[in-house]
Amino acid sequence: MQRPGPPARSGFLASYGVWIVVAAVLLALPQVFSSGLAISTMCLMGVMIIFALSYNMLLGQTGLLSFGHAVFFGLGGFLTAHAMNAVRAAHAPLPLEVFPLVGGATGLIFGIIFGAVSTRRAGTTFAMITLGIGELVASSSLILRSIFGGEEGISVDRTRVLHLFGLNFGPQIQVYYLIAAWCFVSAAAMYALTRTPFGRICNAVRDNPQRAAFIGYSTTRVRFIAFSLAGLFAGIAGGLAAVNFEIVTSSQMGAGQSGTVVLMTFIGGVGNFAGPIVGAILVTYLQVMLSDITGAWQLYFGLLFIGVVMFAPDGIAGLVARQQAVWQAGRLHRVLPYYALALAPGLVALAGLSLAIEMTYQLTVNGPEGPAMRFLYMPLSAASPLPWILATVMFVAGTWLFVRAMRLAINAYGEAIANSRGRA
Repeated sequence: MQRPGPPARSGFLASYGVWIVVAAVLLALPQVFSSGLAISTMCLMGVMIIFALSYNMLLGQTGLLSFGHAVFFGLGGFLTAHAMNAVRAAHAPLPLEVFPLVGGATGLIFGIIFGAVSTRRAGTTFAMITLGIGELVASSSLILRSIFGGEEGISVDRTRVLHLFGLNFGPQIQVYYLIAAWCFVSAAAMYALTRTPFGRICNAVRDNPQRAAFIGYSTTRVRFIAFSLAGLFAGIAGGLAAVNFEIVTSSQMGAGQSGTVVLMTFIGGVGNFAGPIVGAILVTYLQVMLSDITGAWQLYFGLLFIGVVMFAPDGIAGLVARQQAVWQAGRLHRVLPYYALALAPGLVALAGLSLAIEMTYQLTVNGPEGPAMRFLYMPLSAASPLPWILATVMFVAGTWLFVRAMRLAINAYGEAIANSRGRA
């Protein structure tokens, strides 16, 4: 009889090896990036990863484009803040580590309430309903000051709530490990949902709702359950944000926050579970870093979003996943030089476009400061014609060379795929 030991171990590693690596990375990251800014940025990334994955349950899994998903994020944060203040006042024995569940319960309850109305329709109608709900709740937060605190929001003190394991959550690294634990558990739970029969039916409703209804499934009920579960995890993210920032404001449930999660999901990739994770990490990093470098950082976000939607509809994760077939065929080394050939002029074109944007910003928004500025640590005058000529030449020439190089890269990719299929 064949011994089942090695196959079982290999099956275990194949099923859970990625999650073991992810857990190890989450534990080791603060030891590698130990600065205060890095840890604070990673805390924000962890919150946004849960938020983006919850949105992907709607858009990527069920095909529901929502413009008001931040409602559950904000409401989860507000109810978590109120619960923390009430527990502190009553000296109740409820530890800080479980308060994100308050946000999750809030998101689930309001997901059921709002989902009962919005999921009766799909497509553009559903998107407009969620936009209306989002604006209704966001505007109400400025009117109901006793609940939402008006423009000042609700403040909390996480160090004055009961803690476990001798932690007081004063140091930011302790908050990081709390967020990392919840991020790992939430991501694993959402991934597990995609592997269940319900997750498959969500995909069926996304791809062909008529056929799903024909075989006996209620598309409205499937959308309603997915909407409610997405609100649950968005509420957990909102509760973690309340713990992290120790303040919750109405901006966290407005259209800006809903737009940010849409950007994260599309840039990372809608059709891939890792896509929202990649998008959340990238967008959060750019928000933190670009806002310190340039005042026009939101314009760069818009250009990035347009570029991804036009040239990489599957997002960054989808673009990387497309290379798996070439890598498995052992022909990736033949395609990579063409990618590098396209990357160089692409960076030149990007530098020319950035130079034009920064000079325009200097002459308009920063006009009172004068035309003197710095670009990539080089001093220049935005009123001088030479930088404008240089920016135009870099952008035009870089774009032309990039397009030609990309055609070569696409042809090389197609040949590699064709050759791998021929060999198979």
